Amino acid sequence: MSTVSDTSLRNGSLGNNSFRSESFSEEKDMGLVREAGCLSIIVLGASGDLAKKKTFPALFHLFQQGFLQENDVHIFGYARTKLSDDDLRERIRGYLGKVVSTENVEILSKFLQLIKYVSGSYDSEEGFQLLDMQVSEHETSKNSQPGTSRRLFYLALPPSVYPSVCTMIRRHCMNQSDLGGWTRIVVEKPFGKDLESAEDLSAQLGELFDEKQLYRIDHYLGKELVQNLLVLRFANRFFMPLWNRDNIDNIQIVFREDFGTEGRGGYFDEYGIIRDIIQNHLLQVLCLVAMEKPVSLKPEHIRDEKVKVLQSVLPIKPEEVVLGQYEGYKNDPTVSDSSNTPTFATAVLRIHNERWEGVPFILKAGKALNSRKAEIRVQFKDVPGDIFKSKKQGRNEFVIRLQPSEAMYMKLTVKKPGLQMSTIQSELDLSYGLRYQDVKIPEAYERLILDTIRGDQQHFVRRDELRVAWEIFTPLLHSIDEGQLKPISYKPGSRGPAEADELLAKAGYVQTHGYIWIPPTLA
Repeated sequence: MSTVSDTSLRNGSLGNNSFRSESFSEEKDMGLVREAGCLSIIVLGASGDLAKKKTFPALFHLFQQGFLQENDVHIFGYARTKLSDDDLRERIRGYLGKVVSTENVEILSKFLQLIKYVSGSYDSEEGFQLLDMQVSEHETSKNSQPGTSRRLFYLALPPSVYPSVCTMIRRHCMNQSDLGGWTRIVVEKPFGKDLESAEDLSAQLGELFDEKQLYRIDHYLGKELVQNLLVLRFANRFFMPLWNRDNIDNIQIVFREDFGTEGRGGYFDEYGIIRDIIQNHLLQVLCLVAMEKPVSLKPEHIRDEKVKVLQSVLPIKPEEVVLGQYEGYKNDPTVSDSSNTPTFATAVLRIHNERWEGVPFILKAGKALNSRKAEIRVQFKDVPGDIFKSKKQGRNEFVIRLQPSEAMYMKLTVKKPGLQMSTIQSELDLSYGLRYQDVKIPEAYERLILDTIRGDQQHFVRRDELRVAWEIFTPLLHSIDEGQLKPISYKPGSRGPAEADELLAKAGYVQTHGYIWIPPTLA
């Protein structure tokens, strides 16, 4: 048996031999064995920004690492723009060429030769019939038997065209029979704007495809440190007794950008920071931080536990929300002068269950702030009977830095070196750039596309999970849309509205003054 990547198998990239021998049938079902039909990856919206910046680079890196084989895979771009095969290849080369090293130029050329382009509209019978014909010709050239081929459709498109595109795929581009092959659809966020629109979209897609064929992608679930959360929580004994309301005072999940909308004002104004970041990315991280241990690592067992967490979240109180909008946001000509859209939001979520009763989960996201980072900050309660009087220096915290400079570190109180008995805050630090110098951390999209090819839905959003997530935030979003809640103005380059820090203090967060985490370097 030969797998997707003999090289990566030798390096252990696809798991150990015991896993492979015990799960041959599962591996075959996931499209990892060469006896399956050839693989066609169809990028819809191929001329757009998302495809150029995320999808095609991820596919190239998978090809470069041997996860996509030259004699097995073909890549098709589909969009309305009139382009030739070479036009699309040169567009991709122009973008990837800036980051590809000279020794990889030949690999890039081989990758580009795998790409073909089909032009057509997103509701056109003719366009999708032509696409199917091109894909079928490729499958025939690879001697794939009808129904054994694997077709992966990546929708790098606005959600408004999902229903028409998926209808066309269903009518014209599916495998003819089920003989070991598959058709899978990757759907990009946003998945609706509120509960009603999300349910409507889910119903339309659900009429066309089974849930096992749909992969709702949230790229935060592919980030290295997010993927590490389950291992940290359930493979380390010293975390297990601490991870509860008896020891943890509050948990922050933070996303900060030091730039504004930068040409995306029209798109962003339609959605806002809660729909764009908090309701999906940060809420997904919350699930992994707060969930109970699943029965196993099977995708459905993990997703079951995530749904249980979301179902335990209490309605958000308006007094536990602070909204902001940075000065100059409305100067963008694509943004309405009367826009009520928040570019900053802090919301306190409370989970009503035995583990987390009374522990505030603070979700915070904003644009045009004083720093760029995404992190999880677990703040522990004060030490009882503090004989060292070290409370003023700050609490113990466990921080997981998702980006940039991936790291996890524990803030703790230690004796200051010297003859006096005085204490300072320091850290136990695992910085990935220092500890794993020879390891390339994959981009989130690489991991998630590979998961889709393998048929692993663990890191994708299930329909019921999506529904409960929207149930949590829809009342708040409607209050904002109707103007009942208004954002507070804040200066670009600041921490955001001062009221947000006041809310954190009310929720119990104690800010550490005088301590700054500095990522370690090789020097």
